[in-house]
Amino acid sequence: MQKSRPLQAQCRQEVYDILTGKWHDDFGRQVNYRVSEQAPNDLNVARMIPASGMINLAQAVDIATQFNRDYQSQKESLYLAALDLTGTRHQYRRQWFGTFDATYATNNGTEDSTLGSGGGVNQTHLLGDGVQIGTGLAIDWIRFLSGDPRTTLDSVLTASVSAPLLGAGAGKAARENLTQAERNVLYQIRSFNRFRKTFVISIIDSYYNVLQSRDTVRVREDSYRRQIDNTNQLIMEADVGKTPQTTADEARQALLEAENNLVSARQNYQQTLDSFKIDLALPTDANVVLDQNELPALEAAGVYEPTYTEEEATEIALARRLDLANIRDRLDDAERKLILAAEGLGVQVNLVGSANVDSTPNTEFTRLRFHEGNYALGLEGDLPFDRNAERNAYREALITVQQRQRTYDNEIDRIKLFVRNAFRDLAETAESYRIQKTSVELAENRVQEQKIKLRVGRGVIRDLQISEAALVQAQISMTNALVSHTLAKLNFFRDVGLLQVRPDGMWEQVNYETSDRQANAQ
Repeated sequence: MQKSRPLQAQCRQEVYDILTGKWHDDFGRQVNYRVSEQAPNDLNVARMIPASGMINLAQAVDIATQFNRDYQSQKESLYLAALDLTGTRHQYRRQWFGTFDATYATNNGTEDSTLGSGGGVNQTHLLGDGVQIGTGLAIDWIRFLSGDPRTTLDSVLTASVSAPLLGAGAGKAARENLTQAERNVLYQIRSFNRFRKTFVISIIDSYYNVLQSRDTVRVREDSYRRQIDNTNQLIMEADVGKTPQTTADEARQALLEAENNLVSARQNYQQTLDSFKIDLALPTDANVVLDQNELPALEAAGVYEPTYTEEEATEIALARRLDLANIRDRLDDAERKLILAAEGLGVQVNLVGSANVDSTPNTEFTRLRFHEGNYALGLEGDLPFDRNAERNAYREALITVQQRQRTYDNEIDRIKLFVRNAFRDLAETAESYRIQKTSVELAENRVQEQKIKLRVGRGVIRDLQISEAALVQAQISMTNALVSHTLAKLNFFRDVGLLQVRPDGMWEQVNYETSDRQANAQ
């Protein structure tokens, strides 16, 4: 186990060097992407909970990006993609390997014995253009350790080279494997960053969903207390004959309904909070609460008015969306493979060479006789008499190009649709929040008016109950509209490609000026 640690450290360094080299600034900050080196049982998420048990939004996102199980899987997928590339790159490097063998045999049980052994050092090197070079030095000795006068110690130097000249094998097939492996890591980095943005929004959504549930409890608690006061007042008035008993009974019934609604709201809040704990990889029995100040902070921030037109937002999205960039580059991959498949239909020619040099016998193994070596140089050709497999490969590559072109065109249309919808949702939720704020003000005035009428004997309890229910619904709807607008803003930035994740896991909007858009359009 101790011996493997240096190899593992070297492996990690090579993987992260690859990711750093391919990580562009436009993808997002290079944070929250390293896999944990701890065993799953050693990941103590409970230590992230403050002593007070209060978790604000930034802390929740930070915990989620460290411990959420889906997020961990995405980080591991990114790591494994780079790890696969290290293996592919290794095939194009000089590779050394050694062999050793030894035998001992007796001859019919006599004292006469033969000791033989051999070994060697070899290396292969696959160049980027498909040229493969191999060299080897083999050493063979017999009875060298026995002191027998027939002892020999020989060495043989061998070398071979294979260089494709014409056709699909002309360096392109070998090169394509490395090119594709390099690009696959790039695609995984983009996919990870796209996932990371969506993930952060989902955690924010879940966080505010819990706050909404808690705010609903607050609203219903306030309403329940108001109805207790109203009911007690009516009961006292009914006892002295100032109010009909039926009015007091209606108030009692409305109070029971309010109590039932409060119990349901509390239950829903606890269920929502437990579900959110799972998103953070916390046990459901963890004693945590969310910061109620986050909702007033949203209200203080108000609504967001986009500084881009719908057309500008679409233009930015087509230039910055990472998922579209992946689809566009995969179309390029398919076109490259189509060209390679087309060249596979023609003549295939490789240049091959070899060399074999022995040492001077019998024990001067270091003196190689290059002047007496065996050398060969020639061509290997494959005429296009039978190209059934290559024909099928070309047809498949052609269809793949057509499919990916359609996918790319369709994705452009989908992104335009998403941006248009996100733009409209942003405006709609902003207006909805304004409407709901006005609705709350009107509902509050209605409740006060019905209370006054009821006290002076000009109102009925039913009107007060209706007004109270309208106020509760308006307050709940206002909070929902505020959260919906916040999420619509985040989704808009994400769909346009302007949302980035900060080192602490929270989000920020990227400034994208007109000059940047023009540069990307060229």
